[in-house]
Amino acid sequence: MYKKIMVAVDGSETGNQAVAEAENIANTYNATLCIVHSVGGDTEADKNAGAEILAQAKSSVSGLNIETRLLEAEVEYGLNGITEAIAKATVDWGADLLVVGTANRRGLERFFVGSVAEQLVAKVDASILLVRPQ
Repeated sequence: MYKKIMVAVDGSETGNQAVAEAENIANTYNATLCIVHSVGGDTEADKNAGAEILAQAKSSVSGLNIETRLLEAEVEYGLNGITEAIAKATVDWGADLLVVGTANRRGLERFFVGSVAEQLVAKVDASILLVRPQ
């Protein structure tokens, strides 16, 4: 069913859980996995931190064809920039499934902070698996 699975990571525990879920699905369908991380700054430190997050996520997966991509978000757009970068990467890579962790925010915190995962549901045409914290 799924041949190309993309998972967006942010270095959080929920992001790690999303990688594990994506790995399980990729193994089930013998799919290719692409791990992405979006950086909101263009400094060398931001890029190095993002590359480290990708390296850690990739090292947790074994036995699969894995790609990684460091995405650059438009800083001035905040969370929308991150959402746009991930949505574009999903289309460009041709992902059948996007797996993303969610912070599971509620109430006013969700209203003020927003949710990249929630925005992705509205912007991505591929199937999306939201992984909630355990």
